[in-house]
Amino acid sequence: MAHHAREAEVIDTGSLTRRWITYVVGIYILTLGISLAIRAGIGISPQSSLTRTMTLVYPPLSQGTYNFMLELLMLLLTYLVARKDFTVKNFAALIPAFVLASCLDLNLLLTKSIGFQDYYMKFLLLVFADALLGFGLFLMIRANLVLMPIDMFVNTLFKRTGFKWGDIKTSFDCTLLVISAAIGFALLGGPKFIREGTFMNAILVGQYIKLYFFLFQKAKVAVSSYQQRSLEHRSY
Repeated sequence: MAHHAREAEVIDTGSLTRRWITYVVGIYILTLGISLAIRAGIGISPQSSLTRTMTLVYPPLSQGTYNFMLELLMLLLTYLVARKDFTVKNFAALIPAFVLASCLDLNLLLTKSIGFQDYYMKFLLLVFADALLGFGLFLMIRANLVLMPIDMFVNTLFKRTGFKWGDIKTSFDCTLLVISAAIGFALLGGPKFIREGTFMNAILVGQYIKLYFFLFQKAKVAVSSYQQRSLEHRSY
């Protein structure tokens, strides 16, 4: 799951059980952040805007269901791009995708009563939601387990094309945003859920993840220093 050297520095190489717990907790926190961002009502991420828009096009299906359908599509596209490199193990990506879809629907239900009229409160809620979203992603990176189909697709394109991973991810997000807007114009009278919060999300989540990396490294150094001092103290 680590795409850069700095990400490798926070990878947990310990117990598989602990890593799976970290991963699932990360998914839950991620979906809580997505849910609160939706409740803020001033724009959500490109991926969420597409699946949320689809709930207006055909309401009987939940956003979690649409999210899982999107992950299925990405797994198919991964197969088409990867071909011989695609293995049966890749289907394991559907497990966390299903967990994410379930947690998303659960958190949307739990946050249903949250709603603010004051723009300042909506803004603060979105800032907090993006902090949770970023922390959830940080925990999933740290667990270093199965890639979600969407990330798997981006990684496959990265390996096939040699383009920068960040550029591919940005292009992918922009494509989802354009599709969401197009569906909004065609079927709903205009784009939905694409506002200033969408661009805030694009900026804040990345910055939050950088902050968590920084704090983790600081804590790691502090713990290492404390342990070293303890050993020196015992040697006397």
